[in-house]
Amino acid sequence: MVPGVPRAWARPRRGPRGRAAGAGHRAGPRRVGASRAGGPRGAALRRDRGDAQRPRRRAGRRPRRDRGRRVTLPRPKTEDFGARLSFDRGSPGRRAVDVPAWAGDERPLPDTHLLRDSLRLPELSQGELVRYYTALSARNFGIDSGTYPLGSCTMKYNPKVDDLVASSAGFATAHPQSPAEEAQGTLRTLLELRRGLGEATGLPAVSLAPAAGAQGELAGVLMITRALEDRGELETRRRILVPDSAHGTNPATAAMAGFAVTQIPTAADGSLDRATIEQELDESVAAVMVTAPNTLGLWEQGIEDVADLIHGAGAYLYGDGANFNAIMGRVRYGDLGFDVVHLNLHKSFSTPHGGGGPGAGPVCCSEELAPYLPTPVVEECEDGLVRLTAPERSIGQLQQFHGNVGVLIRAYAYMRALGLKGLRAVSGQAVLNANYLRVLLHGHYDLPYDRPVLHEVVFSGSRQRREHGVRTYDIAKRLIDHGFHPPTVYFPLIVEEALMMEPTETEPPEAIEAFAAAMIAIAEEAEEDPEELHGAPWTAPIGRLDEATAARRPVLRWQEEGADSPA
Repeated sequence: MVPGVPRAWARPRRGPRGRAAGAGHRAGPRRVGASRAGGPRGAALRRDRGDAQRPRRRAGRRPRRDRGRRVTLPRPKTEDFGARLSFDRGSPGRRAVDVPAWAGDERPLPDTHLLRDSLRLPELSQGELVRYYTALSARNFGIDSGTYPLGSCTMKYNPKVDDLVASSAGFATAHPQSPAEEAQGTLRTLLELRRGLGEATGLPAVSLAPAAGAQGELAGVLMITRALEDRGELETRRRILVPDSAHGTNPATAAMAGFAVTQIPTAADGSLDRATIEQELDESVAAVMVTAPNTLGLWEQGIEDVADLIHGAGAYLYGDGANFNAIMGRVRYGDLGFDVVHLNLHKSFSTPHGGGGPGAGPVCCSEELAPYLPTPVVEECEDGLVRLTAPERSIGQLQQFHGNVGVLIRAYAYMRALGLKGLRAVSGQAVLNANYLRVLLHGHYDLPYDRPVLHEVVFSGSRQRREHGVRTYDIAKRLIDHGFHPPTVYFPLIVEEALMMEPTETEPPEAIEAFAAAMIAIAEEAEEDPEELHGAPWTAPIGRLDEATAARRPVLRWQEEGADSPA
């Protein structure tokens, strides 16, 4: 009986000679894989037993003859067809779409040296084009593909419901220049997000304008600059203290804002060297930039006392909130004494990350620094409407309009879905996963700071390099053969042969165990067959690259085969 087809319409399935399948055969179960003694399987069994008898051909059947000539297929243009670019595919005159002829008046092109005499573009059919880009996309590795243990980047899974909320017509089609009266839904959502971030950080004044963490960081330092200017101390306070384990954007931001950078060393326990801070603090210091938790995955011991020292010297305490996902719902920066902090919403509040896409780096601050927030700031006005406002002494506008609203809406949906209890669970799971990985790999790789961690753990491949000549770079490339994206390597700079790993709260125990098993297998390979690691990856579409040459002599454009390489 065929499902969905009346019995009268259904025809019995026919066998090879037109007889209904099953007709004339004994009913009952048949062993799967069984074959007659004279069939190929039986012949194979006889050969295994040493019987030289050949399988007999069925009566009435003639042997097949090759009635056609062999066809020789043309060889592809390159040995690896899958590696060819779109320029090397297709044929002249082939099109993916038909474009109607221009019916308007012809106008001469401007006489400029920017125009080319000719422009060769790939000529592909639509099917070829779709297959080409589909094949390229299949080579990508993303968080939806597997474990992505990039330390400090917090590459965690993004709930799809957040994308659904952000793509709702009311948000997605709102024009940034719409009158406030016509955009109250979007503006009030941003207002609630602003209030939620202020409550979560303990810093009530918030601007959602910065487009990324680094931009929020720059905004915070510029706010400190404006505050010192109003205090009349900007001419004398020209230094910012930055830990040697900080993100690279910290010293870069301080330098961009016109300050001299003084490096603070890390103590033996992985925290800031308090003695050095006390020694460096004087009337020339504008601020101290502290990442909490720090990039070693460790909590800054005694940060409240350090904040008191900084404020006692008349300086500000800036917080890099990139690792807020380890403490959100449990610890608030404002309660610790921070004056201003930026957040990376893609790390803490699950918005898209990577690929150079849109980001969001809100800056949160104390009431003292609130007048200097970047514009615009979402506020509820006396008439009950939510509007975009400009603080009295704002540092100005950082980018067009009012931030990456789609990313902000995703963060709001994430926060509302979880609530305070859920945010506490997220940070707790992130810490648990990082420590589980730390325990699994303990003893297989060196652990420079051997104590419980928060969001991430930093191992070292120094033992593998010292004893077997295997570098961290080799270990990372070999992970690709095991199906995992490599972790962050050679950062923080204070850890020799650093391997920074962050499983995040979204990875289940099985994924963490599988990743740890791959890392342990690689450690064993380093002892038994280090050459296997030196050439890795072996299974990737593209093998080990000459990165030094690629950096010094990059090939930035396609060239026809046989053309001279760029100098």
